[in-house]
Amino acid sequence: MIRVLFSPRKALAIALPLLLSACASTGDGSSAPTPQLVKQRAEDDALKSVGGDPVQMYAARTDGGFEIPAIDVQKLNPQYVRQVVNYPSEEKPGTIIVDQNSRFLYLIQPGNKAIRYAVGVGPVARSFDGGEAIIARKAAWPRWIPTPDMVKRNPAHYGPHKDGVDGGPKNPMGARALYMHKDNKDTYYRVHGTNDPSSIGKGVSAGCIRMMNQDVMDLYERVTPGAKIIVKG
Repeated sequence: MIRVLFSPRKALAIALPLLLSACASTGDGSSAPTPQLVKQRAEDDALKSVGGDPVQMYAARTDGGFEIPAIDVQKLNPQYVRQVVNYPSEEKPGTIIVDQNSRFLYLIQPGNKAIRYAVGVGPVARSFDGGEAIIARKAAWPRWIPTPDMVKRNPAHYGPHKDGVDGGPKNPMGARALYMHKDNKDTYYRVHGTNDPSSIGKGVSAGCIRMMNQDVMDLYERVTPGAKIIVKG
């Protein structure tokens, strides 16, 4: 029988690489993020376009071949700038809440937060029955057709447009529209942009909820069809 003897020094030399390999980490040395951390990072990224430089947020841009003018932030009420606010709510994230009295629209976020947008909305919207609906669909540069009631109420103003107006800078629905349905029926109420940003914060709408084009474009990207919308007032 032949005995093979290992000296303590040789044993250490063999064991050391094994110990080092067992302790070594992979990648950049950091542990894998937890699902909660991944979710939090996604939520943080989603809010990066909120609360930045208002000049950049409301700068001129080209979209769909149309030019959208810049909003003069020097003339804009600071409260009307898109921003994240504290907003405790039992509604799930992604829900839209419109406060007609204060003329703000809130998009619920996790952690009792909301993205707040300024809106313009007139007294006709207060007749919206029930206060709750869903966003059935959304459209970029939507075509606008005045309702028969609008034409009847003001034929001189709406009559020339009774067959509709194609999407574009002259269209009163602006760059985006979110269509509100209730009980699988069109309510004829919309959340939409406007070619008259000076109307934001005022009670001038014929009933729909209007936003600055830059804001409605931001909201459009965040809202999924089927989302709940609650109109308070």
